[in-house]
Amino acid sequence: MATARDSSSRSTGASVSVAKKSPRIVSCPRCGAAVPWVEESSFRPFCSAYCKRDDLGAWANDQYRIAAKEEEPLSDEADSES
Repeated sequence: MATARDSSSRSTGASVSVAKKSPRIVSCPRCGAAVPWVEESSFRPFCSAYCKRDDLGAWANDQYRIAAKEEEPLSDEADSES
């Protein structure tokens, strides 16, 4: 279904162009290479299968750690331990 805008652009011969955004570029977490964030980048955020596998192996070998704070025991847990 044509709108008023569509029919007016056809009658004048002007073409309607849609500005295409350039893809967001992220850095590969393993090697730092630039990776476009598009569906065609099958290993995103990694640049390759090698970097993806290497990163997974680093997690499996405890090379990465997530910092955590020691929490004080709850009052009822402290009572049951004494």
